[in-house]
Amino acid sequence: MKIIFMGTPQFAVASLDALIKAGCEVIAVVTAPDKPAGRGQKLNESAVKQYAVANGLKVLQPEKLKDPEFLDKLKSLHADLQVVVAFRMLPEVVWNMPPRGTINLHASLLPQYRGAAPINWVLINGEKESGVTTFFLKHEIDTGDILFTEKITLTGHETAGELHDRLMNKGAGLLVKTVKGVESGRYNEHPQSALLDGVELKHAPKIFKEDCLLDWLQPAESIYNKIRGLSPYPTAYTLLNDKILKVFNAEFETAEPGIQPGGFLTDNKTYLKFATQDGYVHLTDVQLEGKKQMDIAQFLRGVKL
Repeated sequence: MKIIFMGTPQFAVASLDALIKAGCEVIAVVTAPDKPAGRGQKLNESAVKQYAVANGLKVLQPEKLKDPEFLDKLKSLHADLQVVVAFRMLPEVVWNMPPRGTINLHASLLPQYRGAAPINWVLINGEKESGVTTFFLKHEIDTGDILFTEKITLTGHETAGELHDRLMNKGAGLLVKTVKGVESGRYNEHPQSALLDGVELKHAPKIFKEDCLLDWLQPAESIYNKIRGLSPYPTAYTLLNDKILKVFNAEFETAEPGIQPGGFLTDNKTYLKFATQDGYVHLTDVQLEGKKQMDIAQFLRGVKL
């Protein structure tokens, strides 16, 4: 089968690499346009483009997916199948183009955690398992018929960055299995509606800065889950002496707090813990506005609280 791969970030590179190494015929890659970044506003290429160029793959970078010139190029490639991993929402004219359809890899166990940030929300909500799902694209986002899934057990302590890497690698293997299954005709389609009966759906919307502010009135474990679910990006934060303090890692204890939620205790050497509704959250890896990221002992050496 001739395959067009669509993706942008590092998460997608593992899948593209796995398809190439499995002998799949990837005839082109569609990725985001180069964007200016940094002080010099130098054009920054996506991780997928860098991989594609290094491996001699044809690259398309449309500004708009409905652009007639882009659509003509896409049609002229006569792909049998399109594969989407961590890309933007496709218009029907694109996903409906190849005769074998368009497959998407999603970093959750669908139908749960549809949306832009499944890795973050699974951890924020303290789930015990996660996984990856492949499905055929259709009109409504993340609702297509499921092809294959693979589950992983969560430890209750991993960060979003760590889960990202686990699912990135797990998803790459599942995508190869899916493509081979579609190629051979050995697959079954399972409507997501069959999995929805009596089940509360949890969503994974895009996360904004205001969502990252820590609420010390919440239980300690909930705050801990939010910290790891937003680490290393977009990063939970609190205010300390009117400055933003990003929190990359923490520990928690359930206890009767002796001070009001949001108050903190410190020995100015080894620990800084904030009171919550039902205990304390010990900050262990932080970054104060205007400073670099550091462990709590380093941080306390440089600031007086």
